[in-house]
Amino acid sequence: MAQPHQAKQPVSAVLAGPYGHPFHPMMVTVPIGAWAGSLVFDIASHGVADPQFLSRGAMWLIALGVIGALAAAMVGFLDLFAIPAGTRAFRVGLIHMTLNLLVTASYIGNFLWRHAGAGPSGSVDAGPLTLSACAFAVLGASGWLGGKLSYRYGVRVADEATQAEGFTSGRPGPTG
Repeated sequence: MAQPHQAKQPVSAVLAGPYGHPFHPMMVTVPIGAWAGSLVFDIASHGVADPQFLSRGAMWLIALGVIGALAAAMVGFLDLFAIPAGTRAFRVGLIHMTLNLLVTASYIGNFLWRHAGAGPSGSVDAGPLTLSACAFAVLGASGWLGGKLSYRYGVRVADEATQAEGFTSGRPGPTG
């Protein structure tokens, strides 16, 4: 049986974050927030008199999300390499990674679609809006798998003995 403590330790603390403080979950907030905002802008562009600023804003939020996703993927790869191959957690990690790459590719295509020609000029067309909604739904499924990696399998989460420190009474030490 593979040792679960291996998946708790960073491959590189400098690149992936120190023990108990992984960078990947912090970094994914950028693409998730940017893509959620872009979907809100897409929908809102159908309810205002001058939708161009929302359509353009959605396009640039998609670009910001792609940049953030690529950065998060780099440290996510390092976290994946810490998981012992052949384990259930590793398989979930591979599916999580594959879905995230599919979502990122979808948003890259969506950005290029929107940016073609003169760029957005009115409310967002049904095609790009549908692609955003579908990609965001897949992102939600991938996020659920990421949560499973962390909260069920404990990937890059401090072990229970370390966690128990937070439930002792008394004053925190110099590091907590």
